[in-house]
Order: sequence, then structure tokens, then C-alpha cells
Amino acid sequence: MPEHRQQKYHGLDLLRAFAILFVFLFHYFILSKGQPVWLPDVAKFGWTGVDLFFVLSGFLISSQLFAQIGQGHIISFKRFFLKRFFRIIPAYVVVVAIYFCIPYFREKESLPPLWKFLTFTQNFGLNLKDFGTFSHAWSLCVEEHFYLGLPIILILFQRLKRIHQAYWLLIVLFILSMLARYYSYTYLYLPQLEEENSWLKWYMYIYYPTYTRLDGLLVGVSIAAIYRFFPTLWSRISVFGNQFILSGLAVLFGAYFICYDEQSFYASVFGFPVVAIGYGLLVIGAISPTSLLFKLKSNGISFMARISYAIYLTHKGVIHVTHLVLNEFELNSNLLLFFTMISCITVAHILNMVVEQPFMRLRSRFIKPATTNFQTRQQIH
Repeated sequence: MPEHRQQKYHGLDLLRAFAILFVFLFHYFILSKGQPVWLPDVAKFGWTGVDLFFVLSGFLISSQLFAQIGQGHIISFKRFFLKRFFRIIPAYVVVVAIYFCIPYFREKESLPPLWKFLTFTQNFGLNLKDFGTFSHAWSLCVEEHFYLGLPIILILFQRLKRIHQAYWLLIVLFILSMLARYYSYTYLYLPQLEEENSWLKWYMYIYYPTYTRLDGLLVGVSIAAIYRFFPTLWSRISVFGNQFILSGLAVLFGAYFICYDEQSFYASVFGFPVVAIGYGLLVIGAISPTSLLFKLKSNGISFMARISYAIYLTHKGVIHVTHLVLNEFELNSNLLLFFTMISCITVAHILNMVVEQPFMRLRSRFIKPATTNFQTRQQIH
């Protein structure tokens, strides 16, 4: 039986392209010595691009799994795992190999142990100061834990015939994540606040661990649950697509000020869910047929969305190398930023063409298409 035509969400492509741009500017701000005067104010909130990726991943992955559940199919963990493997692991392994084999590519001095990269445990106990090279892979660790846990949980609820009660778990996990940040801030971070480099502890205890960064993923899963299991409710709210976009921008505007001091109590405990909800509202708008984002279609944006994972993997190393190569030319800071962006896009395109696309074609030959009425056809990082 042939697979039904998949729907393409062009609005989500725009959000993905924006997310990787935001992440790039944030890391450029950190790594670059000479930078445009306008960059600090823009890049300060750029760390939230990762949270947008979390919301997108939560929605897209759970939406695919919920589609199978809605048709009465038992989720195949093997099939799900193989799909994620071919999409994520090949490019990741290539970049890890580059980091370990070519020291010139490293944006900082030292790498964490190889086993932490291979087991996706780098985000636990990460010392950003001493082992900050390729540190941005911490967010991929969080997503890999999500990819492992979500199908197992859903399969369990399916076998117990309690799938329609699973929303309670979303609520519980959301609350537990906030409590984990509260505990980590109060009992792990604050006692070391007066010590030298105490900011490292904030990243180690609050910013990086999976159990403190579930908000975006859970918001994405919640949106997918409404979209898949409550069609009447979805048809009512989806007519307000542009209003959701405006609401999301308003929430993110407020989140900017809540998180202005990222290591404050309110930012640490409540900032992450506010950011996740803001981006979640944008995602709802992007998949609502009445919104401008839903109707937006651009080959350039689609291209940036397609190579976003490759940019994510390589951009810090490419920023570092580009600056080393161009340093002697004493370029204008805006021009240097432009050339660095071109370098990142070029390297990512090569990685996508040489590694990602061949393995995606291999995946399509290796894994038979699922016979679902609808699947989301979005490439995620």
C-alpha cells in the first residue's frame, strides 16, 4: 500500500531557519573578538534558538508517533530508532571525528572525553570552561534522550490502554522540570555563588541537564496532542493563526526581560517555560492555515531549514577557522560577519550533500514507508 502524500509546513521551515540564525549569532557573539556594535543586543537572547528547536522537535516527532496511535497502530520502537539513527548519527559522527582529528577546527582548547559524545551524556556535568569545545552538542544530547524516552513511554501507555490519560504525564514532567531547576538553583548553585567561576555551576546544574530543559519539548508534544487527538478543538483555534503569532511575539518580548539576567532566580526557574510557551504559540501559528507563516513559501528559507542541522553541528568550528584565516585582512566587523555566515552555509551545504542526503536516501531504501494517512515531512536536527 503506497504511503499517502505528506504535508509540508513551510512556516516551520521559517522558524527553523530563524532558530539556527539566532543560535549562530549567539555563538558568534561569544567567540568573536571584533563584532558589529548592534550584535550584543540581538545575540543576548540568541540562546533561546535552542528552545525553539526543542519545541519544533517535540511537535514534529510526537506528531508522527501520535498519527500512528490515532490509526490504532502499535508504535515500532525499532523503526522509530532506525529513522532517527540515519537522520542524526552519520553527520554527528563525522563532525565529532573532525573535532578529534583536526585540532585546528576546535574553537576552544580541550574536548570532553570521546565516550561522552558517543553516549550522548556530554550535557551532564559539562565544565564549559575547561571542556568547552563542541559544547553546543549538549542540546543534541537532550533531544536524543527525548527520542529514546518518548516512544518507550507511548508504547507503555498503549499496552496499558491508557493512551488518553498520558496528558497527566506531560503535566507532571512540566512541574518536575521546574522543581528540578528550583532545587538546583537553591541548593546547588546558590551555595557556590561567591566562589570564583560560579557561573560555570549555573550552566552545569541548571542550563545543560536534560531534566531541567524539558519545557520546550513538552510544549511541542502538547501542541501535537491537541493537533492529533482533539480535531474539533484544533479547528476552532487554528482560525486564529496570526493572533497566535502576535501572542507568541508578545510572550517572547516579556521573556526577554525576565531572562535579561539569565542566572537570576526568576529566569532560572520560570524563564525557560515562558520562552517555550512563546515559541509554542509561534508554532501553533505556523501550522494554522489562516496564518501568514503557513502560506509563506521560499526556496531560500527551505534551503536554510534543510541544512540547519549541519550548520548547528559545524558553525562554532567554522566561525573559529574563518576568523583565523581572515584575521590578517583586518576586515570591517560587519563584513567579517558576512563572510563567516557564508562560510558556515557553505560547509553545512557540503556536509548535507556528502553525508546527510546519501544516508537519508539509504534510510528510504532500508526502512519501508509507514502506511499512515498523514505524516509530517519536516527535517529536524
